[in-house]
Amino acid sequence: MQIQDLPYPDPGVPDVRSGPRFLWWLWRNQLGGQIRSLAWGVLHFVSVSALPFCVGLAVQAVVDRSGTRLALTGVLLLVCGTGIAVGDAFLHRAAVTNWITAAARVQQLLARRAAQLGSALTRRVAAGEVVAVSTGDVERIGWFVEALSRFTAAALTVVVVCVGLLAYQPALGVVVAVGLPVVALAVLPLLPRATRRADVQREKAGRATELASDTVAGLRVLRGIGGEELFLDRYRHASQEVRHAAVRSARMWSLISAIQVLLPGLLLIAVVWHGIHLARQGRITVGELVTVYSAVMVLNYPLRHFEEIAMAYSFSRPSARRAARVLSLERATDTGGSREAAVPDGDLYDPLTGLLAAAGRFTAVVCGDPDAAGRLAERLGGHPTEPGPSVLLGGVPLDELPLDSARAAVLVQDKDPVLLSGSLRDLLDVPASGAVRAEDALAAAQCEDVLDALVQGSLAADDPMDARITERGRSLSGGQRQRLALARSLVTDPGVLVLDEPTSAVDSHTEARIAEGLRGLRSGRTTVVFTSSPLLLDRADRVALVHDGEVVAVGPHRELLDADPRYRAVVTRETEDERDTAVAASASAGTGTRETPGRAGAAGTLDAADEDALLGTLGELEEIEESA
Repeated sequence: MQIQDLPYPDPGVPDVRSGPRFLWWLWRNQLGGQIRSLAWGVLHFVSVSALPFCVGLAVQAVVDRSGTRLALTGVLLLVCGTGIAVGDAFLHRAAVTNWITAAARVQQLLARRAAQLGSALTRRVAAGEVVAVSTGDVERIGWFVEALSRFTAAALTVVVVCVGLLAYQPALGVVVAVGLPVVALAVLPLLPRATRRADVQREKAGRATELASDTVAGLRVLRGIGGEELFLDRYRHASQEVRHAAVRSARMWSLISAIQVLLPGLLLIAVVWHGIHLARQGRITVGELVTVYSAVMVLNYPLRHFEEIAMAYSFSRPSARRAARVLSLERATDTGGSREAAVPDGDLYDPLTGLLAAAGRFTAVVCGDPDAAGRLAERLGGHPTEPGPSVLLGGVPLDELPLDSARAAVLVQDKDPVLLSGSLRDLLDVPASGAVRAEDALAAAQCEDVLDALVQGSLAADDPMDARITERGRSLSGGQRQRLALARSLVTDPGVLVLDEPTSAVDSHTEARIAEGLRGLRSGRTTVVFTSSPLLLDRADRVALVHDGEVVAVGPHRELLDADPRYRAVVTRETEDERDTAVAASASAGTGTRETPGRAGAAGTLDAADEDALLGTLGELEEIEESA
């Protein structure tokens, strides 16, 4: 695999049982590139290590006054220089290719897993950890996979040089052959401690990244409640912990580096001291002493790769462990499905809760628990967080459909949709039926003021569709982001559209217009909206109340408002005392789930005039909040 061939057609199925197994799987899947890197590395390191032999031959040729041997030595030096240049160039090319392709494979695996899990990913793994894995951890994993072949080439070169010195000059070769393993392996007792300290540093850095990511994502809320200083102190404390952990880790690695400098120096002193004695006794020539001395000096170069591979492994192991943990996450249902790819239509029914959304109708769902509403919305889209009976669409279980078919049949927009950076045209360029134009979707979502804000923020854009949207739409208010996300969902025009609190950050006047636009644009299409807003509920064909995980009441909004105290408590936001009073009044009247309008008012329910006045006041407050 070359860089120009990326991305991989199929990145494969990784071994995620542990971090080391994942690293080994990556190395095996790049065997061709690893062999090329190993071959060029051996050529480069052997050519470098051969230089001392050439120097020794040249010195001895000068001592013996042999011009022929000196010329031959010059040719050998030229060959070695060529081998060094060619080997280094292609080794670097192969190493970078291995690094980039390994990182790209991991990124593809992470992207595929994120696409399969959908919104369930950030519920099971912190968003900051996902960011850390897909950025810094990917680079460290690629570093180790790439460095492994270079280390193997360096180790083979050390073995070749030791064997060559034993054959060339046994008296000094024995000293080198005994000393080099000691030099190479002396730091092994320190590696576990260094690895543990590196693990602690990476874990603390990951937590700091998570905290920073969460803080940036909620910066508007923090500013609104005055919590900036609190989170700043938390991040400052986490940052200091990372710094202290990094200093402790650096101390250990500096000790390892010092040993890697000290021991080769001691070996060199021992070789020179012993060699001088042998030369004085006439047992070796000056050229042989120079050759052995130069060989030990040059061996410091491949020996540095022993330290590098130890660092690469210690830093990549926690990264590989985090990546394996993310990649090991599975959906509650099979992504392949047991049925042929098809997009069914018809009524949407959840047997777990009893919720029925009639085909072609506008159904609203009221749920007092926002988290339960979010889980139910995902179940309706075929993305259950827990095993259970499948949602049926036209009698077809969504769990038995391939994931692509289920997503094409039912589109779920969660309560916190993400806007990707780019132009508005790019944002609305999504797989769609083609029946809904972008202009109609934007109009239905009441995005006129959003378009004006985007044009004002993009000086070079005359057409609002070419205006730039910043990352996650941070330059827009919460209500503006919601409306753009709603427009994107409307453009898609799926057979079934599930919206979770699509107007929670929008003022009441705009919300009323959105409700009319949504009903008009989705006429004849199945739409399910999770909301407690009276403006949306009043325009729904059918409203279902979900309580304790099951549908307990179904009917038009105004009938449920009069008849069911639990529904009224959620929609009008009654207090617990008011709700208990309403339930008691209902029970004493013997009316079951219905109350007379007078008694409903006594129980705390607002009449129509009071409700309109309250909604007007809330609308003014919401407008102030959104503009802020």
